[in-house]
Parts: sequence; C-alpha cells; structure tokens
Amino acid sequence: MRERVSVAVIVLTFNEELHMERLMRHLHDFGASVFVVDSFSTDKTAVIAQQTGASVAQHQFVNYALQFQWAIDNLPFDCEWVMRLDADEMLSQELAEEIRSRLPGLPTEVTGINLRRRHVFLGHWIRWGGRYPLVLLRIWRKGAAKIEQRWMDEHMVLLKGSAVTFDNDFLDHNLNDLAFFTDKHNKYATREAIDVLLKRYDPESGDQALSRKSASLQAASKRWLKETFYNRLPFWCGPFGYFLYRYFLQLGFLDGAEGLVYHFLQGFWYRFLVAVKVEELDLELKPLADRRARLEALARLTGYRLSDFEGARSLAVERIGRARPRA
Repeated sequence: MRERVSVAVIVLTFNEELHMERLMRHLHDFGASVFVVDSFSTDKTAVIAQQTGASVAQHQFVNYALQFQWAIDNLPFDCEWVMRLDADEMLSQELAEEIRSRLPGLPTEVTGINLRRRHVFLGHWIRWGGRYPLVLLRIWRKGAAKIEQRWMDEHMVLLKGSAVTFDNDFLDHNLNDLAFFTDKHNKYATREAIDVLLKRYDPESGDQALSRKSASLQAASKRWLKETFYNRLPFWCGPFGYFLYRYFLQLGFLDGAEGLVYHFLQGFWYRFLVAVKVEELDLELKPLADRRARLEALARLTGYRLSDFEGARSLAVERIGRARPRA
C-alpha cells in the first residue's frame, strides 16, 4: 500500500458487483479514500465495497445529478480534492502516478483537473469517430465544483478558479453484454428526451452552468452544438448525418468490427431513439396549455419523478448560489 493521496473518490452504484472488486483494487493501489453511494442494490455491491475498504451510504435514487450532488453535500470526507468515478471506470497506472506526482504542486488558483477518457467496447479501445479523448472535469478542490442539474449528460462544473488537463487516461470499460448496453441506452434516451423537451417548453429552467470557463472546452463546445444546431434538425436527419460524419469523416471505420457495432449503436441507433422519443412525447405535450400540465404529463408518460427533481434542483441551485464566492 502506497502513501495515501488527499483525494476522496465518489462512486454511485446500483447492482455493480461485476465491476466493484476491479474498481476497489485499482483505487486501493492508488491510495484514495473511497465513498460509495448505493441505491439499495439487490446484489453484493455494497458488501464488496465495504469489505474492500470503501465507506458506503445508502440513498434513494431520483437521477444521477441529484444523487451525486447529495453525495458532495453530505458525505463526511475531509480530503483536499474530490474525484468523480463510475463503477465501470478505472484509472490507468500512468494517470494514477501523474495525479500522485502533480496534485500536491498545483497552484491555489487551479481548482479543477480535466481527465482524458478512453472508452473500451467489446474489449476494443475505441480510438476514432471523435470518441478519443473525451476530456472531462473529474477532479476538483473540495467546495469548488458542482454537478449540473440535468436528467442526462450531466457534467461537473467549476464554481471558482480554473482547470488544467492531465496527460494520461482513465478507462471506461463496462464488462456487461450488448443486451445490457442497449437496455441502458434505451433508458438514457428517455432521460435525454426529457431534457430536450424541458428546454423546448421552459428554456430558462435548465442548468446553464456548463461553459468554457467552468468545464473543458470540448464538453462546452459539444453542448453548444447539440443545443443550438443538432436538436433543431428534423428527427430523421440528425442521427443519420451524425453517424456519417462520425464513421467516415472522423474515421470511425478504423475501429474495425467492434467500432462498427459501437458507432452504429451509439452514434446512430441511440441518437435516432432519442429523436423518436422526443417526437412521441411532444405529441402529448404540445396541446397542453401550461408548464405544470406539461411536467405532469411528462412524468406520467416517462415514469420519472419530475416533481421531486424540480423541487430538489431549485433547493440545490439556491444553496449553491448562496455559497458561490463573490467576484
């Protein structure tokens, strides 16, 4: 066991026993303090986490953004830095060494660290199609960041200071099969459709925190393109055009057979599914007269607890606004 680093790693889990031992083994070698927030898993996730050294809390899940912000606000960590990691992710040895060596020497004005994500699909590193590297804010000084309050594609954003980007990768390597992948993305599509429709009918209600100053330039640019251009295309046009751009212009075909499966499913099928769900839900919402009626209809149609999210998000935004330092 090496000397511990002053980093608290927060991991949200639900039925992740397939990945839990691997994750904890890597983090044990890294020397960080690990805090797992479990959503009452029915498998051995919490047991494995506790047995391998993590602190485990149970909390009812509404969506990822609220769950993670609850973790930031309530977990009893006293480390200088905080890291966000999913159960199916892990640090490369090179990144672990880079964090260990560079973290103590960063100037105080640096409050965030962007990391490069490497995605592994069917055992294959997806290097093309605009998927590598994905640069994401994943480490921040305690109290210096929050998570966007959205239903999907929620990013960490800085409340103060600036970020630097480290050179090495962390890995997103889910060990489940294609049935799991498609089921997960079907649920993702519903949540992303909720975000699209909420922005369409109530543009001022969304979390507008993601910017070039608060997150990585790559993440902010992708969000801007999606919301100002892509989401306004006809539903049949966007997914097809995006797949062609990604697979041919961004050289996705160089990822081989595994890449064809991945880029087609994630770059075309998933985007088409989001678009169709938006169209389907909007048929019900469009005739309704006011915001409250639309929220109630959207909750009924999707099965998600939108009222819980709206109330909790308002409280979170108010609390973070009070805590934000004055310029």
